[in-house]
Amino acid sequence: MTTQERKLISAESVTEGHPDKVCDQISDEILDELLRQDPQSHVAVETSAATGVFLVFGEVTSEGYVDVQSKVRETLRRIGYTSSEVGLDADSCGVIVAITGQSAEINQGVARLSGAEESAASREQRYEAQGAGDQGVMFGYATDETDVLMPLPIYLAHRLAFRLAEVRKSGEVPHLRPDGKTQVTIEYDENEHPLRVDTVLISTQHDPEVTQDWLRDQLKAHVIDPVLDDVLGKDVNGAAVKHDDYRQLVNPTGSFVLGGPAADAGLTGRKIIVDTYGGAAHHGGGAFSGKDPSKVDRSAAYATRWVAKNIVAAGLAHRVELQVAYAIGVAEPVSVNVETFGTEIGGVTREQIQQAVRKVFDLRPAAIIDELDLKRPIYAKTAAYGHFGRVDVEFPWERTDKVDELKAAVAAL
Repeated sequence: MTTQERKLISAESVTEGHPDKVCDQISDEILDELLRQDPQSHVAVETSAATGVFLVFGEVTSEGYVDVQSKVRETLRRIGYTSSEVGLDADSCGVIVAITGQSAEINQGVARLSGAEESAASREQRYEAQGAGDQGVMFGYATDETDVLMPLPIYLAHRLAFRLAEVRKSGEVPHLRPDGKTQVTIEYDENEHPLRVDTVLISTQHDPEVTQDWLRDQLKAHVIDPVLDDVLGKDVNGAAVKHDDYRQLVNPTGSFVLGGPAADAGLTGRKIIVDTYGGAAHHGGGAFSGKDPSKVDRSAAYATRWVAKNIVAAGLAHRVELQVAYAIGVAEPVSVNVETFGTEIGGVTREQIQQAVRKVFDLRPAAIIDELDLKRPIYAKTAAYGHFGRVDVEFPWERTDKVDELKAAVAAL
């Protein structure tokens, strides 16, 4: 392969102890607790973090109640921030809360029916009555380069980050601290098929007494090689991806003792590419964490992943990106576009797939919420290690339950 044909694609992930991800988890833990008590809760909560202090702010309309201070401390303890030695003590850090009610002007576009009216309304009436919580553009993506239909670089980066946290918590690799980042570079051929692992990068917080040589050996033996062997020990898209001759980088700047919010401020929604496809697909710009499903930033992004994954699982295309756009207060999307990048299979056209999508999937906000059962406390687990393609937890938008309907719809065209 010539240098011109060689293509290197990278993606990163971060652990649950990364400052931005700490904030995502706090926001989603608060959301889950409110939904647990009141599924009709409207929530838009964000968190920011600095050395020793957290600010939780936003808008909430709910019959539920959350002790925000306790929820913040509980989340920090679960992550592993339990001592000033690691840069943050869950029991002594400051927590400031600034949460108000949701804007009535925003709410009027989302909830046009009273409780009694909603109970008496037909499904179609409910779907038309609930408009989008905001304008915006959302994207979903799927590719058959992995068995979970995710791009290989981001999938590996997430698996490495998850494993890094796993060996820290179990003690399999001692002296690790909560903050960490991973990055994977994959070489692709001219047909966009993954060929080999080029580079694996891990930056991880650690105790001061460890050497970088020891850390490098430990991570290769207990994190990198087990993940690469598990994911790439089988063929990917019909071909083996080499992973026996890669460049390994660990803490390239040297020691990484000070981490978490003590080293870098954190903020909800600042890892949106990590949350989705690692840059392999477009992103509309809206963050997910801390938002209830009436916010299409979140629910429509989940729905478009669901649609794209079903298209690929149905064998209609090798790679699909779906774009959907909404106007605030309007139920029907203002646009739906399917892009297959010329990878259609078996003589099917992009136009046929798009028509089938419109026939099979109802992308009005209330319909998405019903179909995927989104008014449940399922969001805290999304807040680290990705919202898509997970193997450690089941999310409804990862189902491939519309494959037969899509195939039938295409065949009928």
